[in-house]
Order: sequence, then C-alpha cells, then structure tokens
Amino acid sequence: MLTVPEAARRVHKDPETVRRWIRSGKLRSQKVGTQHIIDENDLAAFEEDSDSLPIPQRWRTFPDGTPQPDWEAIVRRSRESH
Repeated sequence: MLTVPEAARRVHKDPETVRRWIRSGKLRSQKVGTQHIIDENDLAAFEEDSDSLPIPQRWRTFPDGTPQPDWEAIVRRSRESH
C-alpha cells in the first residue's frame, strides 16, 4: 500500500496529479483517515494502461536535423532534485 506522495514518486508525477487521477476515478484508492492509500497492483495496472501519446516525428529533431534531447528525462531529473 502506498500513500499519494509515494505513488507519485514511483510514476514520476506530482502528487496533485495522482490526486486528480483518484478524484476522476482513473486510479483506485482507499481512504484511511484523511489520506488516500493506493494498492501497488492498482498503480502498476494504471501505469500499463496509461495512454501517453507518442511524440510526432517532426518534433524529434531540431530544424537543422540534430536530434532533440530527452526533455522528459531532463524535467524529471530537475523535479527530483528539489
């Protein structure tokens, strides 16, 4: 069982994003006192079903043809360092 902040760290998202998923019914949880508790299997199933869109081919390179860096990884590392 995971708290919202623990689940957010696992999926590399902000805790408020995880709370939105819970409120919208996308992610199952149980409420214990004032905290939402998420089963690890539910989180793993949610990750597998997440429908992130692929990056369009023309966005993968700069206009001069050099490849774009992995912006998602850069932002994730930046957030983890705070």
